[in-house]
Amino acid sequence: MSARPGRSGRTLMAIAAAAAVGLAGCGGDGGGADAESKTVDIVGFAVIKSAYDALGDGFQETPAGDGVTFKGSYGASGAQSRAVIAGQKADLVALSLTPDVDNIAKAGKIDPSWSSGADKGIVSSSVVVIAVRKGNPENIQGWADLVKPGIGIVTPDPGTSGSAKWNLLGAYTQALGPAKDKAAAESYLRGFIKNVVSWNDSGRTATDAFVKGTGDVLISYENEAIAARAAGVELDYVVPDTTFLIENPAAVLKDAGPSAKEFLTYIRSDAGQKILGGKGFRPIDGSPGTVTGVEGANDPAKPFPAVTNLVTVADLGGWSAVNDTFFDKENGLVTKLRNASGA
Repeated sequence: MSARPGRSGRTLMAIAAAAAVGLAGCGGDGGGADAESKTVDIVGFAVIKSAYDALGDGFQETPAGDGVTFKGSYGASGAQSRAVIAGQKADLVALSLTPDVDNIAKAGKIDPSWSSGADKGIVSSSVVVIAVRKGNPENIQGWADLVKPGIGIVTPDPGTSGSAKWNLLGAYTQALGPAKDKAAAESYLRGFIKNVVSWNDSGRTATDAFVKGTGDVLISYENEAIAARAAGVELDYVVPDTTFLIENPAAVLKDAGPSAKEFLTYIRSDAGQKILGGKGFRPIDGSPGTVTGVEGANDPAKPFPAVTNLVTVADLGGWSAVNDTFFDKENGLVTKLRNASGA
């Protein structure tokens, strides 16, 4: 894997090329930063890459980051978690879902107390949004429009992608309504799944498929839609009145060096959160008004509109209950509905 040395000023093309080389060359027998070179190996979920490139640049400008270089591997969160468990070298993991980090901890590679702090290990947050073609030719205004006949939905696959789980939970919970009507929510989710025309292995590949012309709508992270627009992709996005809070964790491996631990501290700092905000992630302290000037947002001056009803994993009983209820490979609701629809 090639290192990403130096400071700011690298072009996006050069970073992408370095990442491609890194993905091809990753391997080894576990984590551990080189004490002399101070190299930090990051294993992350796909859509976090540009934010962590920027965080790395910012960290290198600090005394703690002087001389530190980074190697990165980015892909579908579940697949990345399994790769680290299988032996892929990592000093810091930045994944989509808390269970993906917990699984690495259960394998003995991350301290079990990694999520015991006030932030529960969460370092970035976002919300589920609906991305549409430029000009919104299908006039998609909210969740109800997605189950109309003929609407093609693009979303990742929950078998590999954390983004997919957030998206499907958003679709289900918005239909519960004030009465918490599970029958109505299941009926909506059935119609939603029936309209999916492309299941992809990660949030990033789902975006790529949509940009290349697949489907009418893309269910995505808010930050992913913002990043696409900032990169010149012609799409619009809608932040629904009711949607799901996305909470992304990060943790260092047990045998990581000091640089990885200092980098995680930097990510959680005001400076790190400001960088994440600039990449379209909502501040984890819940104060969206502190971030302005976000290129690609619907309103760069006020990039993170308030959500009337923001649902969380905690509202559904936590990840253990959620995975059993929705994503169990045999009896989960999503599994049953996909099997029934032939998806």
